[in-house]
Amino acid sequence: MTILIGFSAVNTANNLLYIITSALLSYMLVSGIFGRKNLRGIAVSLEFPEERFADSITPTGIKVTNERRFMPAFLIRILIDDQEVLFPIVGPRSTAVLYLNMVFQGRGLHTITDIVVASVFPFNFFTRYRRIPKNLELMIFPKLQRCSLSHLFSDQTRWKGDVSSDVPGYDSDLISIRNYVSGDPVKYISWKATAKTGQLKTKELSAIESPNVMLDFHRLTEHDLEQTISSVAYMIVKLMQAGTAVGLMIGDETYKPDLSVSHKITLLTRLALYGQN
Repeated sequence: MTILIGFSAVNTANNLLYIITSALLSYMLVSGIFGRKNLRGIAVSLEFPEERFADSITPTGIKVTNERRFMPAFLIRILIDDQEVLFPIVGPRSTAVLYLNMVFQGRGLHTITDIVVASVFPFNFFTRYRRIPKNLELMIFPKLQRCSLSHLFSDQTRWKGDVSSDVPGYDSDLISIRNYVSGDPVKYISWKATAKTGQLKTKELSAIESPNVMLDFHRLTEHDLEQTISSVAYMIVKLMQAGTAVGLMIGDETYKPDLSVSHKITLLTRLALYGQN
C-alpha cells in the first residue's frame, strides 16, 4: 500500500499523497527500530524437572531475562517445538518465569537446538523473530506403564524382617548389654543385669534391614521391548515411593539396592538408553 501511494504521489504531484506516504514510511521506520530493539538483550533459559518421562506432560519453566538497563521488553513470545508462551512485559534488569507443558515422544536423549523469540511490538503489524541457538540435551525416561511384575524379583530380594543388620536399633536380636543412657526407652532396661551389677543396664538390639527388591530385567517374558522397559520403570518408581530400596540386573550390569534419588535417576537413565546406540 505504501508503494502504491508513493507512485501515485509521484505521478500526480499531490501534496496530500506525499504526506500520507511520508507518514506510512515513518510508521515502518519507527516500527522497525523499536521492534528490533525490543528483541535485543533478551536471554532465555529452560528449567526442567529432574524426572522427565516419555509421552507424559513435563512442566517446563521458561525464564526470560531482560538484560537492558532502561527499556522494558514487551509482548515477548517464546516458541519451542511448535509450542509458545507469551510474556506481556519484562522490566529492565529483571526476570520473568512462565511454565509450558511439554510432551516428549519416546525415551532416550532428546536435543533442543533452537529457541525462537518473537514479538509484534510496537504496532502489532509486523512480527519479528530472533533465533537463539541452543544445544540442550535432555534425558527422557521411559513411559510409566502400570503393571504387576513380582515374577521378575530376583533371588536377592529381601523383605522387611528377614535379616537383622549390625546397626544398633530397637527391632531385632540382642547385640549387647550396656550402661543406661538418659533417653533410652524404659522398656529396654535389662532388670536382670541391673540387679547383678547395681547399675542401670540397657539392652542394645540390632535394627531390621530395610526392605529391598532386586529386579531382574531378563526374567520378563513380554514380547514388546518398550512395554517391558515401561513396566520396569513403573516398578522402580512405585517401589521407591513406598520406601523400598530397588536394585536392577540388566545386561552385564548389576545395581545394588538403594533408596537415594541419584540411584533412581541412574536406573531410569539406564532403562532409557537400553537398546539405543
